[in-house]
Amino acid sequence: MVSLVSIQNISWYSKYRIQVGKEMVESKEFCLKFDFFSEGNMNVLANRLYDVSGVEVGQHFYWQIGGFQVHGQVLITSWVVIAILLGSAAIAVRNPQTIPTGGQNFFEYVLEFIRDVSKTQIGEEYGPWVPFIGTMFLFIFVSNWSGALLPWKIIQLPHGELAAPTNDINTTVALALLTSVAYFYAGLTKKGLSYFGKYIQPTPILLPINILEDFTKPLSLSFRLFGNILADELVVVVLVSLVPLVVPIPVMFLGLFTSGIQALIFATLAAAYIGESMEGHH
Repeated sequence: MVSLVSIQNISWYSKYRIQVGKEMVESKEFCLKFDFFSEGNMNVLANRLYDVSGVEVGQHFYWQIGGFQVHGQVLITSWVVIAILLGSAAIAVRNPQTIPTGGQNFFEYVLEFIRDVSKTQIGEEYGPWVPFIGTMFLFIFVSNWSGALLPWKIIQLPHGELAAPTNDINTTVALALLTSVAYFYAGLTKKGLSYFGKYIQPTPILLPINILEDFTKPLSLSFRLFGNILADELVVVVLVSLVPLVVPIPVMFLGLFTSGIQALIFATLAAAYIGESMEGHH
């Protein structure tokens, strides 16, 4: 082990330093450094780093698609969420009325809410972006709630377990990258290549910071959503295992509320980034 070799060398060197003069101390210091970075020690260190690179958080149910491995449980739960959204919309509008009632009235209220969010953040040119913002909001909202309401745990998999799609970092990163592509597309469509002039505004000195900002946006979007949903589900699981009757119920209701808030935050920030790229203000 590298750590044991290093400790032995340092211990031996400390004893030697007491007994010899300065010249020999410097000589032994060089030998110590040379011994620490010797081929054998570096090979051991490389093997340890390789082992760490293969560490996974939790267990996953993999599917082999072509030459790629994908998380099967994430695709399964995502398809369920998409089916719920499409099925609910189809049932609600299968017989549209001039004066909406029931499910049609609810979906029109949701659509009006999404339009208000889009208009507030994007401006007067919000129309073409309502489907994108609405899809983001509804998918994240239903995904978050599915983790608390649907009994995923009763479905057994060969490896891993089912959970909300947004409980997986791959899903949240994909949603964040879609948002990044959307606001780049919005800016380039509106301004052409002059869109990239924003990176040297208000002064070229801020060029590195402005570039870094485009990397931090998807990072903050993805990790905020992932962290909140993962923490909420972990808290519920721990409380259910400790006090399985009454205590987890208020926490579950609180989780439903925070899940809805997280969907709204993601959709609002996505719309704000699109509006910023089109208007060129910060």
